[in-house]
Amino acid sequence: MPSFKDLDLSAAMQANLAQLGFSQPTDIQARALPHCLAGRDVIAMAQTGSGKTAAFGIGLIEGLKPKLFAVQGLVLCPTRELADQVAKALREMARAQENVKILTLCGGVSIGPQIGSLAHGAHIVVGTPGRIADHLRKGTLDLKRLTTLVLDEADRMLDMGFQPAMEEILSYTPKQRQTLMFSATWPDSIRKLSAGFQREPVDVRAESQSINTDIRELFYEIPAPERTRAIVSLLSEHQPASCLVFCSMKQQCDELAAELGAQGFSALALHGDLEQRERDSVLVRFANQSCQVLVATDVAARGLDIKALPLVINAEPARDPEVHTHRVGRTGRAGEAGLAVTLCSPAQGHKINRLESERGRPVTWGDTEILLSVPVEPVAPAMKTLCIAAGRKEKLRPGDVLGALTGEAGLDGKSVGKIDLFEFQCFVAVEAGQAKRALKRLEDGKIKGRKLRVRMV
Repeated sequence: MPSFKDLDLSAAMQANLAQLGFSQPTDIQARALPHCLAGRDVIAMAQTGSGKTAAFGIGLIEGLKPKLFAVQGLVLCPTRELADQVAKALREMARAQENVKILTLCGGVSIGPQIGSLAHGAHIVVGTPGRIADHLRKGTLDLKRLTTLVLDEADRMLDMGFQPAMEEILSYTPKQRQTLMFSATWPDSIRKLSAGFQREPVDVRAESQSINTDIRELFYEIPAPERTRAIVSLLSEHQPASCLVFCSMKQQCDELAAELGAQGFSALALHGDLEQRERDSVLVRFANQSCQVLVATDVAARGLDIKALPLVINAEPARDPEVHTHRVGRTGRAGEAGLAVTLCSPAQGHKINRLESERGRPVTWGDTEILLSVPVEPVAPAMKTLCIAAGRKEKLRPGDVLGALTGEAGLDGKSVGKIDLFEFQCFVAVEAGQAKRALKRLEDGKIKGRKLRVRMV
């Protein structure tokens, strides 16, 4: 098994990786990192959760010249959530170097403060294509000294219609640069993108692209009108704390979430039409277990960092076997067992045939009659979410919120779950039975000596 010590890394990076708990490289890191460090262009196939951020991040940071205060690395991500995750991971890895400044530039927030931050300079910029292109047009972002460009989840950026923005951004970069492209699926559009942007890229694929053996898969032939009933039966039978349901259309997501809600299940829809604040709220509530079911499109669900996901349901088959593998790979992570169920109408049987021929083995079919006979039994989420109308801009920290809730004669610390900070708001998960008490405590008390508006989400 290779070790990070086998790679040509600085002593400071080796020490920092050990401190961060990086002992052995993941498959994608072991395959991609030597090429990234050597300055080669790389096209890598890697799923979310495979360790791809470190696969490009370590090389990106090792190649920096900290005394040169100019943008030397640019990472393009499809969504603000992924950009925030990547920037956070890069900041941790950058502790190996002194004074490395990493900026995130994403849409959905005011551009003014970003222009101010850029004026102070940065070594690495992480952002979404639309907002990066805005800054380049305004002349507030200069890429003349760029040495490495990373396209993270490139297939998803194409799905979201970002190709024109990506091509525009490329026109502002030096011809002599390293380009690293990471993608979860391998469509022709990615091949064409690589041909236009990269020079003799090394082709890297992680072995973990096959289905995890901890995942049990079941398929049911369900007439289209019975689809919602089948999903209700699956939720009632398995009672998962968290479940991700995939639909192909935005309208389907909204309709299914509403139908599940009407039957007593806690369900929210996630798709590209949501505003950023709504999206933040939905993702926070799903991740902190105050919402049981997330009904999402493929594009919206990419980059979700939900570790414990016991059940994934495909409301209908994915458009191709690669997307199916990506969906199913959401469950059964970190050694946990997972169940993935695919519902298929008689007219969609050809998609399952294609999946079987791709895998070289038949799928396992469940008994539809037994499934549809399961009585409806919703499960109440374990947590509820409170929203505080203040965030990072007001210098609020998770410890301040926890202290306000658990201080003298307050809640037991075990009753408080995940605390998520954003620029102008903060979400805190509290055990459902303690939520009203927590709300009253925050309404009657003060946080950091100030009265702040609080509401139950």
